[in-house]
Parts: sequence; structure tokens; C-alpha cells
Amino acid sequence: MSTRVLIKDIPAHFGAQVKVQGLVRTIRDQKKMLFLVLEDISGQVQVAIYKPGVPDVAAALEGITTGSALTIVGDAVQNENVKLGQMEISPKEVTVESLAAAPQPVDENSGPEARLDWHYLWLRHGKTQLIYKAQTVFEQALRDFWTQNGFLELHSPKIVPEASEGGAELFKIDYFDGSAYLAQSPQFYKQMAMAAGFDRVFEIGPAFRADPSSTRRHASEFTSLDMEISWVDSHEDVMRWEEELLAYALGKVKEAYGEEIQAQYGVEVVVPSVPFPRVTLNEARDMLKEVGHVIGHKADLDPEGERLLCKLIKEKYGHEFVFVTDYPAAVRAFYHQRYEGSKTTKSFDLLWKGQEITTGAQREHRYDKLREQAIEKGVPLEGLQGYLDFFKFGCPPHGGCGIGLARVLVNIFELERVSDVSFAFRNKFRVSP
Repeated sequence: MSTRVLIKDIPAHFGAQVKVQGLVRTIRDQKKMLFLVLEDISGQVQVAIYKPGVPDVAAALEGITTGSALTIVGDAVQNENVKLGQMEISPKEVTVESLAAAPQPVDENSGPEARLDWHYLWLRHGKTQLIYKAQTVFEQALRDFWTQNGFLELHSPKIVPEASEGGAELFKIDYFDGSAYLAQSPQFYKQMAMAAGFDRVFEIGPAFRADPSSTRRHASEFTSLDMEISWVDSHEDVMRWEEELLAYALGKVKEAYGEEIQAQYGVEVVVPSVPFPRVTLNEARDMLKEVGHVIGHKADLDPEGERLLCKLIKEKYGHEFVFVTDYPAAVRAFYHQRYEGSKTTKSFDLLWKGQEITTGAQREHRYDKLREQAIEKGVPLEGLQGYLDFFKFGCPPHGGCGIGLARVLVNIFELERVSDVSFAFRNKFRVSP
């Protein structure tokens, strides 16, 4: 028998012989019976071996360990006494493809660092794999939404000549006879696409920040979900696109895995209504001040302020999301456009379940203004001219945003850390596995 049957499809083969392949999840060895739980990407099934009846199978499984890789050919049986989908395999042939070492170095009682040290073992469990199934649906939904609305996909370079976000959080690398940097975001190249007349673009790709922070929300390498749109009237246009995008994508996640997420994590995937609530940064400060949390007028929201504001918005509007708009230029990038004659930018952050997941803005597309703002912010013009040149020969008004994929997944599953949803997490202390 050569055709493999996924475990989830076994009910369609009750009464017939099937071939299943997977890893041993649990072992229960009794005097005459050996019970295994076999797991593949689609689910789990009980394998029941009556040792005297199939001595060759029993011999092959002598000393079997959890994690071992098996190929089993046997009868698919419906058994109402089995909790795992009332499915059972009665094996006729067994091949031990790989015998796992014992004991396993990580289990449900292991701490976060041990789980990261042995992450590929932690990822074997169906509950953990559900994160990546939902991630796949979420990303596909983003692509579907964008392509259906005329967006073009970019693959911008990750080796760049200068900082795209400013500041010192750059990984400098040797580059032939000189040096370069790992991209903090595709920001400059999204804007290059606007100058090239691409109209609407998106990118799903890696970004790098040499941020020494080791908080639950920071990583040195992460996946950024970016879009940029031409011919905007203000940052309000960008917010409208983003709220429609997220509502669509979360709806697809709920449709595909909402019930499993509820069962495995106890979390309801809520598809947000649009429009999302909006408050200016000054209004947010006033709301927080009323509950005793004071934010300075020259400061951004702190993590506690973000949590409290989301709580207040949920109480007032019954909504999990809130756009915070109109940040002062002092706390925003030099390329954020400002209201005419003002130090306030046409920018926003999107908060969800107590944390920022997005930063966005209308960009300054006028060459002289952009150059002036860079100088004012202390951004060295040396090395920036290639970027500034994008705007010398005509560029439409445009804006966009970047969304942190890990932060979205953390909120979908209501987990603690971005490392909980990262396939191979990177921060100041970790470059393996």
C-alpha cells in the first residue's frame, strides 16, 4: 500500500485498510495490549496492538519511544469508546522509520527558555501547530485582499545602504570592501514604488532591529506586513484600508480555525466591525488622566497606557481595536507628513488588546519639505540622498503602514510573548536553533 491517509481523513476509510504515518505521542503498554497515540499534521489517532495476535508488529514496537516516527498499515476501525474521534487503527504492518532518543528534553512543564532551546520538539504538538495553521490562513487572506484590490507585491532588498527608520537600532554588516545594514523595514522601497507609479503595493517579509530590549513584545528579527497607497487625502485613507484588511483576514481565520482556537486556547476570534474607533493622542492622554495614568505631552503612550486605553475603548465602544492618531513630530519619523504649519503629524498607531500592532502615516512626498524635516530631526543627509531622489521628479501623495505579524498572532491566541508564536525566535540573547 503506497498512498498515505492523513489522520483527519480516516473516518472516510472505516472498514478498509489504510497507511498512516506520524510521530508517537503517547504510549500505554499493558500485558497483552499496547496502545499508541500517533500524531500527524492533521490530528491524532489511537493505535491498538493485540500482542499475541500480531507478534511481528509487537516485536517491531519493542522499546518504542515517544517521538518515534512510524509507518503503520492496518484496519481503520470506528470505536465509540475512543475519545480521539472514535477512530482506531488495528495494525498489520509497522515500520519504525526513526527511533527517538528518550527521555524528551522538553514537555508541557518546561519553561519558556527550554521550549525555545528545543523548539522543534515543542512545535510537534497539535496545539502549537495550530498557531502556524492560523498564520498561514491569515497571510493568505491578506494577499487575497490586497490582490483583489489592485495591490502589487514587492520583494524589497534586505541589505540597504542606510537606516530606513532612523535611530541606532541597526545591524551593520560587512559588504565586500565596505559596509551596509540589514533593513529595519521596507519603508524607503515602498515609497520608491509610489514614485515609480505602482499606485498600491504590499510586502510580507523579514525586518531586523538591533534592539537590546528583551521584553515580551520585542524581537531582533520579525515578519513585517506592509502596504503603501498612492493618491491619499490623509492618513484617514490608510486607516480605512487597514481596518477593512484586518476585518477580512480575521474573518478568514475565524472561519477556518475559530472553533479549534476556542477549544485549544479558550479564546474567541472576534471579527471586528468597521470603522474602528479613533482617538487623537491628546484625547487618549485625557482619557488616561481621568483614570489616574498620566502621560507627558511630549511622550508616546507607554505599555501600561496602551493596555488601559484599550480597556477604556472596550468599555465605551465594545471594540477591541483603536486607532490613536496625530502624534507630535518629536516622536515620529522624519518622513511623516505634518499638518500645514503644525508640529503634529498625520500619523497613527493601531492598538489591539492592549498593545500596538501597527504604525502608519501619510508620508511627506514633497522633496523640499522632506529634506527640511530630515535636517530638523537631525537625520544625516549623507547617505540619504538616494532616498530623497525618489521625490525629485514627481511623486503622488501617499501613505501606508506596517503591521507586526507576531503581535497579531499573540493577540489572536492571547499568549504572553512574541517568542510563543515565532518559528525560530531571535533576540539579543538567542541566535539558535
